Amino acid sequence: MTLTFDPGPGVRRSAQSTVAGLFLEHARRRPEALALDDGRTRRSYGEMAERTARLAALLVGRGVGIGDRVAILSENRLEFLELYLAAARMGAIVACQNWRLAAPELRHCLELVEPVLTFVSPRYADALAAVPGAGESIVLGAAYEQGLADATPLTTIVELDPEHPFIILYTSGTTGLPKGAVISHRAEIARNMSLRAEFAIQPTDTFVAWSPLYHMGAAEFSLGTLMAGGKVMVVDGFDQAHLAQIIADEELGWLLLMPGMVGDFASYLEARKVTVKGMRVCGVMADLVPPVDIARITTLLGAPYANTFGATETGCPPCSSDLIPIGVVPESLSKSQSPFCEVRLVDSEDNEVADGQPGELCMRGPTNFSGYWQADETNSVEFRGGWFHMGDVFVRNPDGSLDFVDRVKYLIKSGGENIYPAEIERVILDDPRVADAAVVRRHDSKWGEVPVAFVARRDAGLQADDLYKSCRAGLAGYKQPKDIFFIDVDDFPRSASGKIQRHELEKRLGDQT
Repeated sequence: MTLTFDPGPGVRRSAQSTVAGLFLEHARRRPEALALDDGRTRRSYGEMAERTARLAALLVGRGVGIGDRVAILSENRLEFLELYLAAARMGAIVACQNWRLAAPELRHCLELVEPVLTFVSPRYADALAAVPGAGESIVLGAAYEQGLADATPLTTIVELDPEHPFIILYTSGTTGLPKGAVISHRAEIARNMSLRAEFAIQPTDTFVAWSPLYHMGAAEFSLGTLMAGGKVMVVDGFDQAHLAQIIADEELGWLLLMPGMVGDFASYLEARKVTVKGMRVCGVMADLVPPVDIARITTLLGAPYANTFGATETGCPPCSSDLIPIGVVPESLSKSQSPFCEVRLVDSEDNEVADGQPGELCMRGPTNFSGYWQADETNSVEFRGGWFHMGDVFVRNPDGSLDFVDRVKYLIKSGGENIYPAEIERVILDDPRVADAAVVRRHDSKWGEVPVAFVARRDAGLQADDLYKSCRAGLAGYKQPKDIFFIDVDDFPRSASGKIQRHELEKRLGDQT
């Protein structure tokens, strides 16, 4: 049957809110309310509306148009969030660069999106200058402020379809290079609404953006706070003293705490007897945190721990409705499905599996991203059948909860960062003295997992230090293999098709020294 009802363009536009529109509504209603605070500078919603109008004009004046990419390479600063909002006002797409990447990785990320303009902090200006073809840039600080002062504020915001791309966040690549996940205005708004509904986060709750603003956690929860009318505290990294002071002074919604940091922060709070003003939820990635540390931190913060499973591509769903109670050492980390998405578990032929049987988790819902930038072939595979295939294997229990089993695509999760073995293997295999190599994960009490490499020499003179040097030059620090073990090429365990079996290599780690 053909749908004949057409409400008209005015009706359709009435449902098309964007990130900028929702933020500016709060600036109109409560211009004096505090929007951003980094401990030195405070900016109200009214001030942010003015500054982002000037920044939007600056972008247009530099030749940035609707759909053009603007890159940023910076530590956490107030300007980072100003750029997000200014781009949302005039229709540009912000490509968020990871300052932890080595020069070859950064070059790939910039070349992928071809930015018209790049904003860079003084801290990373030299790193950007070392990348060939980085293009025109503006350094945050004096040059940036002068640009704002010289700009005539844009008095309007561009009307955009909510499906219009808003930001590009990079994810690790199965082929060895990062991919750009495109996230629309629609997805950002839906992610904010689902988070607040599931965790009872209130509009006035403060959010602390201490994790990198090029990552989903700080970026999206900061934007969600500004779309809801709350305050964002911007912190330059995991500064325990600063965070302790904030939780003593501010009523928070969700305090993100990454694996590798939970136990240390608990010890810091215990030693200083910090009193928490108020918090609704803490933590993330419970699977990678020692259970006893979950009990410690929830007791100290007076807040349950988020037992979620999401992704840059999906937001907090599909598994975002479970909280570990305060003071509990969890014996199970079964997940609860978000009510704001649909989930299927499928076998290798995309047939749904029965309860109790492992299957790849596929999801659809309003929080899903819009595919990978310039990756049509990948998108056709990952979104086959109209569902996003996450590459993670789960089992559904009789009560409807979901248990994580493994990854279809072998992935290492280290301290909140995703690492694909191919990223490291690409660098190691570039050395002509290497006959073959495979990277696997090893459990780590602090970071959850770390990468280690098994290497077969082609040249007996090759030493581990040679490969460590190559990895330092070509990879971000968190991707460096923590150990390199040399084995004979015939000792790699392989399947009948010749593929290296990583799980078998994992079993050998206990025998390596």
